[in-house]
Amino acid sequence: MPGIIEEALVAYTYVGTWIVMSAGVILYNKYILTVFGFPFPVTLTMIHMAFCSALAFVLVRVLGVVKGINMSRETYVQKIVPIAGLFAVVLWMGNSAYVYLSVAFIQMVKALMPCVVYTVGCVFKVEKYKRETMMNMLVIALGVAIASYGELNFNLTGFMLLIGSIACEAVRIVSIQMLLTSADIKLNSVTTLYYVSPACLVFLLAPFVFIEAPRFASGAEDVNLDPMVLGSNAMLAFGLNMAVYLLIGKTSALTMNVAGVIKDWMLIFISSVMFDAPISTLQLWGYLLAFLAVCYYNYQKYQERVAAEAAKGAGGKAVKLDDREAAGGGIEMTKQITVNGNAVPSSKQ
Repeated sequence: MPGIIEEALVAYTYVGTWIVMSAGVILYNKYILTVFGFPFPVTLTMIHMAFCSALAFVLVRVLGVVKGINMSRETYVQKIVPIAGLFAVVLWMGNSAYVYLSVAFIQMVKALMPCVVYTVGCVFKVEKYKRETMMNMLVIALGVAIASYGELNFNLTGFMLLIGSIACEAVRIVSIQMLLTSADIKLNSVTTLYYVSPACLVFLLAPFVFIEAPRFASGAEDVNLDPMVLGSNAMLAFGLNMAVYLLIGKTSALTMNVAGVIKDWMLIFISSVMFDAPISTLQLWGYLLAFLAVCYYNYQKYQERVAAEAAKGAGGKAVKLDDREAAGGGIEMTKQITVNGNAVPSSKQ
Protein backbone atom coordinates (compact mmCIF):
# COMPACT_ATOMS: atom_id res chain seq x y z
CA MET A 1 0.00 0.00 0.00
CA PRO A 2 2.74 2.56 0.83
CA GLY A 3 4.31 1.86 -2.57
CA ILE A 4 1.03 2.59 -4.36
CA ILE A 5 0.55 5.81 -2.41
CA GLU A 6 4.11 6.89 -3.19
CA GLU A 7 3.63 6.21 -6.92
CA ALA A 8 0.36 8.15 -6.90
CA LEU A 9 2.01 11.11 -5.16
CA VAL A 10 4.85 11.13 -7.71
CA ALA A 11 2.42 10.92 -10.65
CA TYR A 12 0.19 13.74 -9.41
CA THR A 13 3.21 15.86 -8.53
CA TYR A 14 4.26 15.58 -12.18
CA VAL A 15 0.72 16.40 -13.32
CA GLY A 16 0.56 19.40 -10.99
CA THR A 17 3.91 20.61 -12.29
CA TRP A 18 2.64 20.29 -15.87
CA ILE A 19 -0.51 22.29 -15.05
CA VAL A 20 1.43 25.11 -13.38
CA MET A 21 4.13 25.31 -16.06
CA SER A 22 1.69 25.06 -18.98
CA ALA A 23 -0.46 27.85 -17.57
CA GLY A 24 2.69 29.80 -16.69
CA VAL A 25 4.03 29.72 -20.26
CA ILE A 26 0.76 31.06 -21.67
CA LEU A 27 0.40 33.81 -19.06
CA TYR A 28 4.08 34.78 -19.39
CA ASN A 29 3.74 35.01 -23.17
CA LYS A 30 0.65 37.20 -22.81
CA TYR A 31 2.51 39.46 -20.39
CA ILE A 32 5.50 39.86 -22.73
CA LEU A 33 3.37 40.51 -25.80
CA THR A 34 0.92 43.01 -24.26
CA VAL A 35 2.37 44.46 -21.04
CA PHE A 36 6.16 44.07 -21.02
CA GLY A 37 6.70 45.96 -24.28
CA PHE A 38 7.63 43.27 -26.79
CA PRO A 39 4.64 42.95 -29.16
CA PHE A 40 6.45 40.65 -31.59
CA PRO A 41 4.91 37.15 -31.45
CA VAL A 42 6.96 35.75 -34.35
CA THR A 43 10.23 36.94 -32.84
CA LEU A 44 9.26 35.56 -29.43
CA THR A 45 8.43 32.21 -31.02
CA MET A 46 11.77 32.19 -32.87
CA ILE A 47 13.60 32.80 -29.59
CA HIS A 48 11.78 29.80 -28.12
CA MET A 49 12.55 27.62 -31.13
CA ALA A 50 16.24 28.54 -31.14
CA PHE A 51 16.61 28.03 -27.39
CA CYS A 52 14.75 24.71 -27.35
CA SER A 53 16.60 23.45 -30.43
CA ALA A 54 19.96 24.21 -28.85
CA LEU A 55 19.15 22.49 -25.53
CA ALA A 56 17.59 19.52 -27.30
CA PHE A 57 20.78 19.17 -29.38
CA VAL A 58 22.83 19.09 -26.19
CA LEU A 59 20.58 16.45 -24.59
CA VAL A 60 20.49 14.22 -27.69
CA ARG A 61 23.88 14.65 -29.38
CA VAL A 62 26.26 15.90 -26.68
CA LEU A 63 25.13 14.36 -23.40
CA GLY A 64 23.23 11.42 -24.89
CA VAL A 65 20.61 11.68 -22.14
CA VAL A 66 17.86 11.17 -24.70
CA LYS A 67 18.31 8.67 -27.52
CA GLY A 68 17.73 9.94 -31.05
CA ILE A 69 16.35 7.92 -33.93
CA ASN A 70 17.84 6.87 -37.24
CA MET A 71 16.30 9.06 -39.91
CA SER A 72 17.44 9.55 -43.49
CA ARG A 73 17.50 12.96 -45.15
CA GLU A 74 14.71 11.87 -47.49
CA THR A 75 12.52 10.81 -44.58
CA TYR A 76 13.21 14.08 -42.77
CA VAL A 77 12.25 16.17 -45.81
CA GLN A 78 9.13 14.13 -46.60
CA LYS A 79 7.82 13.49 -43.08
CA ILE A 80 9.18 16.12 -40.69
CA VAL A 81 9.51 19.28 -42.79
CA PRO A 82 5.80 19.47 -43.80
CA ILE A 83 4.74 19.12 -40.17
CA ALA A 84 7.28 21.77 -39.12
CA GLY A 85 5.89 24.12 -41.77
CA LEU A 86 2.34 23.65 -40.52
CA PHE A 87 3.47 24.11 -36.95
CA ALA A 88 5.23 27.36 -37.83
CA VAL A 89 1.93 28.72 -39.16
CA VAL A 90 0.12 27.48 -36.03
CA LEU A 91 2.62 29.29 -33.80
CA TRP A 92 2.67 32.45 -35.90
CA MET A 93 -1.12 32.88 -36.02
CA GLY A 94 -1.86 31.44 -32.58
CA ASN A 95 0.63 33.60 -30.69
CA SER A 96 -0.33 36.67 -32.72
CA ALA A 97 -3.89 36.21 -31.45
CA TYR A 98 -2.68 36.90 -27.89
CA VAL A 99 -1.88 40.46 -28.93
CA TYR A 100 -5.55 41.10 -29.74
CA LEU A 101 -7.58 38.72 -27.54
CA SER A 102 -7.77 37.83 -23.86
CA VAL A 103 -6.29 34.55 -22.63
CA ALA A 104 -9.70 33.56 -21.24
CA PHE A 105 -11.43 34.00 -24.59
CA ILE A 106 -8.67 32.17 -26.46
CA GLN A 107 -9.01 29.17 -24.11
CA MET A 108 -12.75 29.15 -24.70
CA VAL A 109 -12.41 29.21 -28.48
CA LYS A 110 -9.80 26.41 -28.32
CA ALA A 111 -12.62 24.12 -27.23
CA LEU A 112 -13.35 24.00 -30.99
CA MET A 113 -10.23 21.91 -31.54
CA PRO A 114 -11.80 18.41 -31.35
CA CYS A 115 -14.59 19.62 -33.67
CA VAL A 116 -12.15 20.89 -36.31
CA VAL A 117 -9.81 17.89 -35.96
CA TYR A 118 -12.70 15.46 -36.37
CA THR A 119 -13.97 17.30 -39.46
CA VAL A 120 -10.51 17.42 -41.07
CA GLY A 121 -10.00 13.75 -40.16
CA CYS A 122 -13.22 12.83 -41.95
CA VAL A 123 -12.16 14.81 -45.02
CA PHE A 124 -8.80 12.99 -45.17
CA LYS A 125 -10.43 9.61 -44.43
CA VAL A 126 -8.51 9.01 -41.20
CA GLU A 127 -11.69 9.39 -39.13
CA LYS A 128 -14.89 7.44 -39.61
CA TYR A 129 -17.94 9.70 -39.88
CA LYS A 130 -20.50 9.09 -37.15
CA ARG A 131 -23.70 11.06 -36.93
CA GLU A 132 -23.73 11.04 -33.11
CA THR A 133 -20.16 12.35 -32.96
CA MET A 134 -20.87 15.08 -35.50
CA MET A 135 -23.94 16.19 -33.55
CA ASN A 136 -21.76 16.45 -30.45
CA MET A 137 -19.27 18.54 -32.43
CA LEU A 138 -22.07 20.90 -33.47
CA VAL A 139 -22.95 21.38 -29.80
CA ILE A 140 -19.31 22.31 -29.13
CA ALA A 141 -19.42 24.79 -32.01
CA LEU A 142 -22.68 26.28 -30.67
CA GLY A 143 -21.16 26.73 -27.23
CA VAL A 144 -18.10 28.49 -28.66
CA ALA A 145 -20.36 30.70 -30.82
CA ILE A 146 -22.31 31.76 -27.72
CA ALA A 147 -19.06 32.43 -25.84
CA SER A 148 -17.81 34.51 -28.78
CA TYR A 149 -21.03 36.51 -28.91
CA GLY A 150 -20.70 37.21 -25.20
CA GLU A 151 -17.04 38.34 -25.44
CA LEU A 152 -16.88 41.93 -24.20
CA ASN A 153 -13.62 42.81 -25.97
CA PHE A 154 -14.08 40.94 -29.24
CA ASN A 155 -11.50 41.70 -31.94
CA LEU A 156 -12.10 40.35 -35.45
CA THR A 157 -8.42 40.33 -36.45
CA GLY A 158 -7.44 38.34 -33.38
CA PHE A 159 -10.38 35.99 -33.82
CA MET A 160 -9.51 35.26 -37.46
CA LEU A 161 -5.87 34.61 -36.49
CA LEU A 162 -7.01 32.21 -33.77
CA ILE A 163 -9.40 30.34 -36.08
CA GLY A 164 -6.66 30.10 -38.70
CA SER A 165 -4.29 28.68 -36.08
CA ILE A 166 -6.86 26.11 -34.96
CA ALA A 167 -7.53 25.05 -38.57
CA CYS A 168 -3.80 24.62 -39.29
CA GLU A 169 -3.37 22.75 -36.02
CA ALA A 170 -6.12 20.33 -37.04
CA VAL A 171 -4.42 19.69 -40.39
CA ARG A 172 -1.09 19.26 -38.57
CA ILE A 173 -2.54 16.68 -36.16
CA VAL A 174 -4.05 14.68 -39.01
CA SER A 175 -0.75 14.99 -40.89
CA ILE A 176 1.07 13.47 -37.92
CA GLN A 177 -1.24 10.49 -38.13
CA MET A 178 -0.77 10.19 -41.90
CA LEU A 179 2.99 10.87 -42.11
CA LEU A 180 4.58 9.83 -38.82
CA THR A 181 2.30 7.19 -37.34
CA SER A 182 1.94 5.40 -40.67
CA ALA A 183 5.74 5.32 -41.02
CA ASP A 184 6.16 4.16 -37.39
CA ILE A 185 8.29 7.21 -36.55
CA LYS A 186 8.14 7.63 -32.78
CA LEU A 187 9.29 10.88 -31.22
CA ASN A 188 9.12 11.99 -27.60
CA SER A 189 8.99 15.60 -26.44
CA VAL A 190 12.79 16.12 -26.54
CA THR A 191 13.46 14.40 -29.89
CA THR A 192 10.53 16.33 -31.34
CA LEU A 193 12.25 19.56 -30.37
CA TYR A 194 15.50 18.21 -31.81
CA TYR A 195 14.02 17.34 -35.22
CA VAL A 196 11.10 19.76 -35.64
CA SER A 197 12.15 23.01 -33.95
CA PRO A 198 15.08 23.86 -36.30
CA ALA A 199 12.90 23.44 -39.40
CA CYS A 200 10.12 25.41 -37.72
CA LEU A 201 12.60 28.20 -36.98
CA VAL A 202 13.53 28.39 -40.67
CA PHE A 203 9.87 28.62 -41.73
CA LEU A 204 9.26 31.41 -39.20
CA LEU A 205 11.90 33.53 -40.94
CA ALA A 206 9.36 34.36 -43.67
CA PRO A 207 6.79 36.17 -41.48
CA PHE A 208 9.63 37.68 -39.46
CA VAL A 209 11.32 39.22 -42.52
CA PHE A 210 8.11 40.58 -44.04
CA ILE A 211 6.13 41.54 -40.93
CA GLU A 212 8.26 42.15 -37.86
CA ALA A 213 11.75 42.97 -39.18
CA PRO A 214 10.52 46.22 -40.84
CA ARG A 215 8.96 47.26 -37.51
CA PHE A 216 12.27 46.67 -35.74
CA ALA A 217 14.16 48.59 -38.45
CA SER A 218 11.82 51.60 -38.35
CA GLY A 219 12.57 52.28 -34.68
CA ALA A 220 9.08 53.74 -34.32
CA GLU A 221 8.18 51.48 -31.42
CA ASP A 222 9.68 51.49 -27.96
CA VAL A 223 10.79 47.85 -27.65
CA ASN A 224 11.84 46.30 -24.36
CA LEU A 225 14.66 43.79 -24.97
CA ASP A 226 15.45 42.77 -21.40
CA PRO A 227 17.43 39.52 -21.89
CA MET A 228 16.51 38.26 -18.41
CA VAL A 229 12.80 38.34 -19.19
CA LEU A 230 13.07 36.88 -22.70
CA GLY A 231 15.61 34.28 -21.57
CA SER A 232 13.56 33.15 -18.57
CA ASN A 233 10.49 32.91 -20.81
CA ALA A 234 12.34 30.61 -23.23
CA MET A 235 13.69 28.59 -20.31
CA LEU A 236 10.17 28.13 -18.94
CA ALA A 237 9.00 26.89 -22.35
CA PHE A 238 11.79 24.32 -22.45
CA GLY A 239 11.13 23.37 -18.82
CA LEU A 240 7.54 22.64 -19.75
CA ASN A 241 8.70 20.21 -22.40
CA MET A 242 10.96 18.49 -19.89
CA ALA A 243 7.98 18.20 -17.53
CA VAL A 244 6.08 16.46 -20.32
CA TYR A 245 9.07 14.18 -20.97
CA LEU A 246 9.26 13.20 -17.28
CA LEU A 247 5.51 12.69 -17.18
CA ILE A 248 5.61 10.00 -19.88
CA GLY A 249 4.39 6.71 -18.48
CA LYS A 250 3.61 8.20 -15.08
CA THR A 251 -0.11 8.69 -15.63
CA SER A 252 -2.96 7.88 -18.00
CA ALA A 253 -4.47 9.84 -20.88
CA LEU A 254 -7.67 10.18 -18.82
CA THR A 255 -5.75 11.84 -15.99
CA MET A 256 -4.18 14.23 -18.50
CA ASN A 257 -7.66 15.02 -19.82
CA VAL A 258 -8.78 16.02 -16.33
CA ALA A 259 -5.56 17.98 -15.81
CA GLY A 260 -6.12 19.83 -19.08
CA VAL A 261 -9.63 20.80 -18.01
CA ILE A 262 -8.35 22.10 -14.66
CA LYS A 263 -5.66 24.09 -16.47
CA ASP A 264 -8.19 25.69 -18.83
CA TRP A 265 -10.52 26.83 -16.04
CA MET A 266 -7.54 28.12 -14.05
CA LEU A 267 -6.30 30.11 -17.03
CA ILE A 268 -9.74 31.60 -17.67
CA PHE A 269 -10.17 33.02 -14.17
CA ILE A 270 -6.53 33.84 -13.33
CA SER A 271 -5.93 35.64 -16.64
CA SER A 272 -9.17 37.56 -16.22
CA VAL A 273 -7.86 38.99 -12.94
CA MET A 274 -4.23 39.45 -14.05
CA PHE A 275 -4.98 41.29 -17.29
CA ASP A 276 -8.24 42.98 -16.25
CA ALA A 277 -10.25 41.10 -18.91
CA PRO A 278 -13.87 40.84 -17.74
CA ILE A 279 -15.88 37.71 -18.55
CA SER A 280 -19.61 38.03 -19.25
CA THR A 281 -22.21 35.63 -17.87
CA LEU A 282 -23.31 34.71 -21.41
CA GLN A 283 -19.70 33.87 -22.24
CA LEU A 284 -19.41 31.50 -19.29
CA TRP A 285 -22.67 29.75 -20.17
CA GLY A 286 -21.49 29.31 -23.76
CA TYR A 287 -18.16 27.88 -22.66
CA LEU A 288 -19.89 25.61 -20.14
CA LEU A 289 -22.00 24.15 -22.96
CA ALA A 290 -18.90 23.56 -25.11
CA PHE A 291 -17.03 22.19 -22.10
CA LEU A 292 -19.74 19.61 -21.34
CA ALA A 293 -19.82 18.52 -24.99
CA VAL A 294 -16.01 18.13 -24.98
CA CYS A 295 -16.23 16.09 -21.76
CA TYR A 296 -18.78 13.79 -23.40
CA TYR A 297 -16.48 13.40 -26.41
CA ASN A 298 -13.59 12.54 -24.09
CA TYR A 299 -15.76 9.99 -22.32
CA GLN A 300 -16.62 8.36 -25.66
CA LYS A 301 -12.93 8.13 -26.60
CA TYR A 302 -12.09 6.70 -23.20
CA GLN A 303 -14.79 4.04 -23.54
CA GLU A 304 -13.46 3.11 -26.99
CA ARG A 305 -9.95 2.80 -25.61
CA VAL A 306 -11.07 0.61 -22.72
CA ALA A 307 -13.00 -1.63 -25.10
CA ALA A 308 -10.00 -1.91 -27.42
CA GLU A 309 -7.65 -2.79 -24.57
CA ALA A 310 -10.13 -5.38 -23.28
CA ALA A 311 -10.34 -6.95 -26.74
CA LYS A 312 -6.56 -7.00 -27.02
CA GLY A 313 -6.20 -8.52 -23.56
CA ALA A 314 -8.69 -11.23 -24.46
CA GLY A 315 -6.55 -12.22 -27.42
CA GLY A 316 -8.83 -10.63 -29.95
CA LYS A 317 -7.82 -8.26 -32.70
CA ALA A 318 -7.09 -4.86 -31.26
CA VAL A 319 -9.16 -2.01 -32.59
CA LYS A 320 -7.05 0.74 -34.13
CA LEU A 321 -7.84 3.99 -32.37
CA ASP A 322 -6.46 7.45 -32.68
CA ASP A 323 -4.95 8.81 -29.49
CA ARG A 324 -6.59 12.17 -29.81
CA GLU A 325 -7.68 13.68 -26.55
CA ALA A 326 -9.54 16.92 -26.09
CA ALA A 327 -7.74 18.08 -22.99
CA GLY A 328 -6.24 21.53 -23.08
CA GLY A 329 -8.85 22.82 -25.52
CA GLY A 330 -8.96 19.72 -27.63
CA ILE A 331 -5.30 19.49 -28.56
CA GLU A 332 -4.05 15.93 -28.84
CA MET A 333 -2.67 15.13 -25.40
CA THR A 334 -0.98 11.86 -26.32
CA LYS A 335 0.87 13.50 -29.19
CA GLN A 336 1.64 16.96 -27.91
CA ILE A 337 4.44 18.91 -26.38
CA THR A 338 3.89 22.52 -25.53
CA VAL A 339 6.06 25.37 -26.69
CA ASN A 340 4.85 28.96 -26.54
CA GLY A 341 1.51 27.69 -25.32
CA ASN A 342 1.04 25.57 -28.44
CA ALA A 343 1.54 21.95 -29.34
CA VAL A 344 4.63 20.54 -30.94
CA PRO A 345 4.02 17.23 -32.71
CA SER A 346 5.11 13.97 -31.17
CA SER A 347 4.17 10.50 -32.25
CA LYS A 348 4.70 8.99 -28.86
CA GLN A 349 4.01 10.32 -25.42
